[in-house]
Amino acid sequence: VQLQASGGGLVQAGGSLRLSCAASGRTFSRETMGWFRQAPGKEREFVAAIWRSGGNTYYADSVKGRFTISRDNAKNAVYLQMNTLKPEDTAVYYCAAGYGIILTSVRTVRAYDYWGQGTLVTVSS
Repeated sequence: VQLQASGGGLVQAGGSLRLSCAASGRTFSRETMGWFRQAPGKEREFVAAIWRSGGNTYYADSVKGRFTISRDNAKNAVYLQMNTLKPEDTAVYYCAAGYGIILTSVRTVRAYDYWGQGTLVTVSS
C-alpha cells in the first residue's frame, strides 16, 4: 500500500481543514487506516483511526468532538475533517495503514505498516 496525504495548509484558529489520503493497492479495504501527527520536537502521536469496514472510529482525547475520520473504500481514500482548529494542532499530519491491527493497538505507531509522506498543518492564533 502506498499512501499520499494532502490538504494541509495555514489556517487561523477556529478554522477548518480537510485532509485527504489517497491509497494505492488492492488490499486497501482490508486495512485499518489512521492519522497521526508530529509537532516540532515532539514524538509522533495518534490522532484518529477507522476500522477497515468504516464502522468503528477512534480518536485522541485532544481532538474528540472536533475531528472526524472517514473513508471511501471505492475511492481508496481516507479523510480527516478538522474543525475548530487550535494552535496546538499545528503539526505534520501523516496517514497510515495497517493490516490485522488489534483494537488495543489501534493508537500505537508501531501497529501500522505503511505511512504517507505527511502534510503540514499550521494553525495561527
